[in-house]
Amino acid sequence: MPDRLFSKVLVANRGEIAIRIFRTCHEQGIDTVAVYSEADRLAPHVAAAGEAYAIGPPPARESYLVIGNILEAARVSGADAIHPGYGFLAENADFAQSVMDAGLTWIGPPPEAMRLLGDKTAARKVAIEHHVPVVPGTPEPVASTDEAIAAADEIGYPVLLKAAAGGGGKGMRVVEAAEDMEAAFRMASSEAGSAFGDESVYIEKYIARPRHIEIQIMADSHGTCLWLGERECSVQRRHQKIIEETPSPALNPQMRKEIGEAAVELAGAAGYVGAGTVEFLFEEDRFYFLEVNARLQVEHPVTEMVTGRDIVLDQLMIAAGRPLDLTQEDIQPLGHAIEVRVYAEDPENNFFPSPGTITFIDPPAGPGVRHDSGVAAGSEVTLYYDPLIAKLITWAPDRAHAIRRMQRALDEYQIAGVTTIIPILGEILLQESFQSGEYDTTIVPRMQEEREERQADEDDDTAFFAALSAALYHTVSGSGFIPGSGSRPKCSLSPWVEKGRGDRQWRR
Repeated sequence: MPDRLFSKVLVANRGEIAIRIFRTCHEQGIDTVAVYSEADRLAPHVAAAGEAYAIGPPPARESYLVIGNILEAARVSGADAIHPGYGFLAENADFAQSVMDAGLTWIGPPPEAMRLLGDKTAARKVAIEHHVPVVPGTPEPVASTDEAIAAADEIGYPVLLKAAAGGGGKGMRVVEAAEDMEAAFRMASSEAGSAFGDESVYIEKYIARPRHIEIQIMADSHGTCLWLGERECSVQRRHQKIIEETPSPALNPQMRKEIGEAAVELAGAAGYVGAGTVEFLFEEDRFYFLEVNARLQVEHPVTEMVTGRDIVLDQLMIAAGRPLDLTQEDIQPLGHAIEVRVYAEDPENNFFPSPGTITFIDPPAGPGVRHDSGVAAGSEVTLYYDPLIAKLITWAPDRAHAIRRMQRALDEYQIAGVTTIIPILGEILLQESFQSGEYDTTIVPRMQEEREERQADEDDDTAFFAALSAALYHTVSGSGFIPGSGSRPKCSLSPWVEKGRGDRQWRR
């Protein structure tokens, strides 16, 4: 291919997103480079690239987060561009600058825009200056418990402590009252420091039952900035998404236009270039700016399915200095798409990671089904990295059909060796609130509460029948009943226990 965008691209990531990026590169005739830790030596993303280089021990802080090791791999391999994927160093402005200083192309937004939007309090200021609604909160990080309490008293409880330098549910605590602030502040700050190297936290008013809606933006270096529709991301556990869909059933055309234009306004004000996502909270027909993710999102495939765009290709084109080949009027999403994230987690144990070896995997297929995965039979799911196994995406002409298609795909999905959240994903799709589109970010926590209540009732029933059985046994033991004599008590009763856990599925 004589007009290649790049000669060789290194992907500074692992798993399914590395494979996803390699696929687009290969279609464009671009050579690819993988990097891997010692734990990932035999990982599928290593085999998917043209060449691969070891960058350190299993812990991410000693491998995937070591800028020098990644730049050395790029130098040795002769790569002329680096794509960060998502997570790890994807939103690290210092990494982006180091890539550019090394004479390589950074496939992502400018470091200046990343610094501005990566600091959530700074991003809030930009939003306020450009009349984009924000959730009431502090304009700067709070430095102490006393300062946090003073701010919360002014805003009104409950409030949300949030890490200023990151997202993904890390460094986030809900505070219901002043007496809870000290412990919450300590935990949020510590978690933020561990996850992002910055303990700064700020305060927002806690909105109890919002919807989480995000806008996919794309901006080139020639002054064009577009929005490619929205994604509904309200199905979450521990503030992290597990199901996404587009279009959102909550938005009407006018609201969709307003929120999309607000996202473009904010991106333009920050000098944004490349692919990114502007996130909003939505409640009672009002939306509030939340944050900007200056990178490729995990859930980008649902947007690709309804727009027909290859978002990674758009990233490559923009990084190569090419203008976008479309206008806002050209973007006409078609049909409905849903994505579920298949994690190696145990929903019966508060969604804790479930490490182990995948002994068998047979993903679904068929019309309108896409499976983006970073594992194979024999792959090890470790505690070193995020336990995401795959993303399963379905497309159909309408939402109801897309849901049915996803239910069919989940029924077909076969995987062994690790516990996954596939059963609860199927149950969520069956919830009346999800089927009707009238759901919010509390859907999973409420399911957990209902299940715990049912389990408590079942435990009470089991204890009651066990006690009754014991009482009857003692009664009949004194009635002249002799085992083997042919005589029987007039009534017998055995303890009753509902198993309900054999297939680890959540059932009504």
